[in-house]
Amino acid sequence: MNMTVTMPRRRVFAAYLEEARSEVLRYLRNPGFLLPIILFPNVFFVMFGLVLNHGNDEAARYMLASYSSFGVIAPGLFGFGVSLALERDSGLLTLKRALPMPPGAYLLGKMLMAVCVAFVVGALLLALALGLAHASLNAAQVASLLVVDALGVLPFCALGLWVGTLLKGQGAPGLLNMIYLPMAFLSGLWFPLSMMPKLLQQLAPIWPSYHLNVLAQRAVGFTTGAAWPHVLVLLGFTIGFLLLAARRLRRYG
Repeated sequence: MNMTVTMPRRRVFAAYLEEARSEVLRYLRNPGFLLPIILFPNVFFVMFGLVLNHGNDEAARYMLASYSSFGVIAPGLFGFGVSLALERDSGLLTLKRALPMPPGAYLLGKMLMAVCVAFVVGALLLALALGLAHASLNAAQVASLLVVDALGVLPFCALGLWVGTLLKGQGAPGLLNMIYLPMAFLSGLWFPLSMMPKLLQQLAPIWPSYHLNVLAQRAVGFTTGAAWPHVLVLLGFTIGFLLLAARRLRRYG
């Protein structure tokens, strides 16, 4: 006789909540990992958006959008890629999969943490832009950019998850940096694409960071055309890499 035991909804919700809480605590207890992710884009903005900008409002808004896009990539890539690779190496992932917890709790906990960090990165950049660069942004633009930052981390969570299934823990940071930094440069996050060779301008849309930056520029008031094609690209990118990662995890753990 087959018996199916169903966990009460309240306990399912509690399991998701506890996994998310443990991820938050784990990051807070490791400031050497968390602080560079948060501070790196802010240092870039201070250097180029404040010190070298000389009060140009349009340049301040442009760099606010591009460095916020640059900043929110890291929590997804490194928060998923490095931690998953390390947890696979140590056997922690195998242990978690054997525990009586909802299978999606592990993934949702990490995603929630990445979204929170991305929101903090965006909020700090906005504080610098509004308080020191005196960027002309209204409340709707501020809210739009925060939403783009918070949700824009998800495609890079999916990419980090997939990379974490391919590598050993010690090799993950190096390879992820080889993805992160060139992708940011080739997407126009450090310099406007108009300053780059024509071939690189034509290839920029292959990178998800390009589409995230277009949405961020649109949020702060620049005319970039319709938003939905870029949203669809990022959604497809997220789903595609989540499926690839799930396939790898089912086969190799």
